[in-house]
Amino acid sequence: MKVVILAGGVGSRLGEETEVRPKPMVEIGGRPILWHIMRHYHHYGFSKFVIALGYMGDYIKRYFLEYHSISHNMRVDVSSGELELLDEDRAEKWMVDLVETGPRTETGGRVKRLAPWLSEGTFMLTFGDGVSNVNLTALLDFHRSHGKVATVTAVHPPPRFGQMYLDGPEVAEFSEKPMDTGWINGGYFVFEPAFLDYIDGDETHLSKEPMRRLVADGELMAYRHEGFWQCMDAMRDKVVLEELWDSGNPPWRIWE
Repeated sequence: MKVVILAGGVGSRLGEETEVRPKPMVEIGGRPILWHIMRHYHHYGFSKFVIALGYMGDYIKRYFLEYHSISHNMRVDVSSGELELLDEDRAEKWMVDLVETGPRTETGGRVKRLAPWLSEGTFMLTFGDGVSNVNLTALLDFHRSHGKVATVTAVHPPPRFGQMYLDGPEVAEFSEKPMDTGWINGGYFVFEPAFLDYIDGDETHLSKEPMRRLVADGELMAYRHEGFWQCMDAMRDKVVLEELWDSGNPPWRIWE
């Protein structure tokens, strides 16, 4: 089964970080967030990736072309140019298709452009800027159980603010505990190929009209994830993720 990762956005709210690299290549703990996402999927047995490129897509291509030298110990026979991994048992067995989907194409349009790669059957999809500890096996089992076109993972947004309870002008209770703000779209989708028919073209946002059409047709189901989820939408989010990684026990690192 193929896993689509949308990696073409600019990520302007990350400031200087995305002036020199695309958003999915912004590092957490010395590794691009894209790598963290792929390790998550690989932990559950998914190893075939289709990465939708856009803004600075050549940066991501170079990363994978140089992946062996970046990530592993190696021996180089200078006379012949042959390369041997010294820790080959640790090498990720990934097959990665890197597909240019346009510098300004919207998220839904990027998926539509990947149609030749996605016509064979069920596929998974996520955004290239967030991490979680979603149980991907359970997610896929849920999708197969209901027989609909699409499944979206529902998550609780990360807490940022405490709350006050007021009795007129008087503060009745002051709490640093964050409010329960319900459910939001956390990505981590599962789709049938029929989903591609819900996307008009390059200007289509994945999370807007296609989702509304699926709802109208009764073809969208939600998998509820009560665990960790965090997007990297702005610099404050990157700081949170870095602090969690530096703690030694980041909640999304479920792999060995």
